[in-house]
Amino acid sequence: MDAFLVSTGIVALAEIGDKTQLLSFVLAARFRKHWPIIAGILVATLANHAFAAAVGAWVTTVLGPDLLRWVLGVSFIAMAVWIMVPDKLDEEEVRPLRFGVFGTTLAAFFLAEMGDKTQVATVALAAQYGDFAMVVVGTTLGMMIANVPAVLVGGRLAERLPVRLVHGIAALIFLVLGVAALLGFGG
Repeated sequence: MDAFLVSTGIVALAEIGDKTQLLSFVLAARFRKHWPIIAGILVATLANHAFAAAVGAWVTTVLGPDLLRWVLGVSFIAMAVWIMVPDKLDEEEVRPLRFGVFGTTLAAFFLAEMGDKTQVATVALAAQYGDFAMVVVGTTLGMMIANVPAVLVGGRLAERLPVRLVHGIAALIFLVLGVAALLGFGG
């Protein structure tokens, strides 16, 4: 259950103000069709985070426990720093495709998530907890918690969120996870 709860919470917090959340706002403003956008985000996230969690699970098979502990500790601390760097979205990245709103959302969201903070976090969380399913479900739920409201209420929500504070909380959680991993706690 820890893998699910931590994955959900961290990704929901990390996603606030992230590039893919900005993409959710842009898609909602451009297409004004909420359900195909939400479905596209869900499918793209499940695919992307399943791949990332598989990489995380694989890493645990090739690294010894001591090296893995250091890699995870340093990775979580790096995420704590990285989360404080604000993202920007180039609106040219969101061009309608022949596949409609769902297809455009699926492609744009999947590509935007490649190498993104939450994808990297998913790799590290899967390696930390060794529970592929709970990490994928948790990180996907975290993405949906952050992005569905962005799609449904658009810019009004973005103006009211204390993004720096939310990022600070997420960074603190990553820092605690990193230090705990370095000290041999958790997992």
